[in-house]
Amino acid sequence: MKSICVYCGSRNGAIPAYAETARNFGMLLARAGWRLVYGAGDVGLMGEVARAAQSAGGETFGVIPDHLVRREVGKTDLTRYVVTETMHERKKVMIMNADAVVVLPGGAGSLDELFEALTWRQLGLHDKPIVVMNVDGYWDPLRALVDQTVSQGFADASLAGFLTWVDGPETAMDALRRHLA
Repeated sequence: MKSICVYCGSRNGAIPAYAETARNFGMLLARAGWRLVYGAGDVGLMGEVARAAQSAGGETFGVIPDHLVRREVGKTDLTRYVVTETMHERKKVMIMNADAVVVLPGGAGSLDELFEALTWRQLGLHDKPIVVMNVDGYWDPLRALVDQTVSQGFADASLAGFLTWVDGPETAMDALRRHLA
C-alpha cells in the first residue's frame, strides 16, 4: 500500500474551494487504496481530508504532538493515531511513513513542513516526490519565490525540479501515479 503524506491547513481558508479540494483528495486517496498520512487534526483542511478518506473506506495515519492535541482536536478514530513529544518528531514520523508528499493550501505550519521536506530532499535525505496542489493559484507566490531562490544563485536549479506543481486533486493523483510507478 502506498502512503501519501499530506500537509495542509488547520483552518479552512478564505474560499470554499480549499475544503472541497481537501475532501476530494482524501476520497481519491482512499479509492486508490492509498493510506493518508497527516497531522492527525480534526479541524480545517486536515479534518476535511481525513474525514473524506475515512468515509471512502481509506486507511488513515495521524501524527500529532502532545501540545497540539487540544488545539487541533486530535482525531483519535484514525486507523493509526500517534502522539509525539515535539513538532520535529511529528514531521519525521510523517515523512518516514510516506512514499510521497502532497501540499494543499495552508499556513506557516504547512510551509514549515514543505520546506523541511524540500530541504531534506535537496540534501539527499530522501528522494520522495513532493507535489504542490496550487488550488486557485494559492501557491503562485511560493512558486515565484522558489524560482527567485534559484535565479539569484541561492540554490541549484534542481531545487525547483524537486517540486511538482498541480492544480487539483485529479492532477495530483496523476502526478503521484507517475512518480510512484
